[in-house]
Formats: sequence, structure tokens, C-alpha cells
Amino acid sequence: MDKLLKAGLQPSILGHISNIRRRTKQLLLLLVLLFLAFAGANPQWGNKKAKVMAKSADIFLLLDISQSMMAQDISPNRLERAKRFAENLVNGLRGNRIGLVLFAGEAYLQMPLTSDYAATSLFLRTANTDLAGTQGTVIGEAIELANKAYEEDNNHHKMMIIISDGEDHDENALAKAEDVYDEGVVVYTIGVGTPEGDFIPYTNANGASDFKRDDSGKLIKSQFNEELLVNVADEGGGKYYPLLAGQQIIDDLEIELEKLDKREIEQKSFTDYASYFQYFLFAAIILLIIEFLLPERKTKA
Repeated sequence: MDKLLKAGLQPSILGHISNIRRRTKQLLLLLVLLFLAFAGANPQWGNKKAKVMAKSADIFLLLDISQSMMAQDISPNRLERAKRFAENLVNGLRGNRIGLVLFAGEAYLQMPLTSDYAATSLFLRTANTDLAGTQGTVIGEAIELANKAYEEDNNHHKMMIIISDGEDHDENALAKAEDVYDEGVVVYTIGVGTPEGDFIPYTNANGASDFKRDDSGKLIKSQFNEELLVNVADEGGGKYYPLLAGQQIIDDLEIELEKLDKREIEQKSFTDYASYFQYFLFAAIILLIIEFLLPERKTKA
């Protein structure tokens, strides 16, 4: 071969090869592989929508994100356990519209009522104490905010689920729970913490881990106020549950939901799906034929 490709013959042989056509053939082969991959994945789209009538309730989750929720009397801490439980609760309550209110020293409408459970779970996972502009625990304000977020003509099938350690700095919690119950909202509470309580970890100005202290330097211990949460549920016509009851809470809340006067809503969903792999396969075959027929040599003038 080396003898054939002498300096005088090499330009005459390779000179007939078109670099543009060679690259075009390579690109075509790459597209063939891409379309074959799509065909192998068997893409499907729904092509028929059906209207389905379903009964639904409107549920607001009220999650406490105050500093006291960082106490570690429940591992890894109160807030993380509350968030994990809330995500499981959202999955257990699918079929209903769910909204989210976060509260500490103030209450924040994080998500209005929606059937987008993935988005609700995402907001729950990202909830943290830094989202609160002021610290404290205003359960009453959170109840009032959630109640305002309901539709005005919605007088039934409404539920609030408060997840908190009960360290309340708002004296209106019981009154607000009673008020919304009179308007058709049933209030349930879930207590996060242990009777022993725990100190509240935080990072000080120097970046070192420490525990919250009062003005005299004494460690502040967060006390779990179960009594308040029980009373709020009583005034709101619902029930109180300790978080450690886990799945039993979700099972019981599903039963409680059946007692509500639910409304019928129209839901649209795809009921028939068609496969479209053949289009990608056909495109791959056409491109392969073009690549095969396209010569690498230059066209003679």
C-alpha cells in the first residue's frame, strides 16, 4: 500500500474524495442512530380525552417552619420529620385539591389549592426556617390566611391540617379554629415533638454550631405544647394526632374525608394512547438509504 500511495499518486486518489459529502454521510448515520433510539423508546401520546366526574375535598396543609421545629427530640429534627410525613400525606390524599400554608412569626400562602401533587411535594421538600421573615408561631394567623384562600362560594368539603409543635405565640388560635368551623372548615392538628422537648440548634455569627440562648446566656428549651393542639382540633371540630402515629394518621384522615360533604368536579384525562415509534423508524430507514446512495467522490465537472 505504501508503494501504491507514493507522493505522486496520493493527491490524485484522495483528491476525488469530497470532505463535505463525507461529513454529510457521518451526520446522516448519527441521525439514523438517534431516530432508532426514539423508535426503541416507543413514544406514546394520549389522543383521546374523557371527562370523568369525581368527588373532591379542598384541603390546606399548614406547616410550622419556626426555629423551634429544628429541635431534635424527634430525629433528625421536628421539621424534617414533619416534611416527610406531609409528603406521605399528600400521596395519601390524592384525588382532592391540596394547598399549602407555611407559618412562623407570619403566615405565607405557599401554594393555592391545586391537583398538582408533584409541585406540592416539591414545595414541602424545600420548606425551611429561612423562608420565614420573622420568627414565632402564629397558628391563628395561618388558619385565617388559609380560610381566605378558599373560594367564596365554597361552604362545604373543606379541611385544614395543622402540623406544628404547638409553641404558639398567638392567643387567637382557638378563636380562629372555632370561627372557621362555623364556616364549614374542619380543623385537624398533628403534634410534632416529645413531652421532654429539646434545645434548638442554630449556627451563630461565627459559623459555629450552637444552641439558642436567652439574653442571660441560658439555653432555651423548646417545649412541645400538645395541649394547645388538642384544643385547636376540638374547637375546629376535628381530631388531634401525634406525628409518631405515622401511617395510622393518614388512614384515619381518609376515613374522616369520607364524612365531608364533597363536591363533584369534572376532570379531564387521557384514556387512549397511540404509539408513534413507526414514524421514527421510517425516518431512520429513509436517512439510511440516502446515506447509502450518497457517494463520497466528487461529481465530475
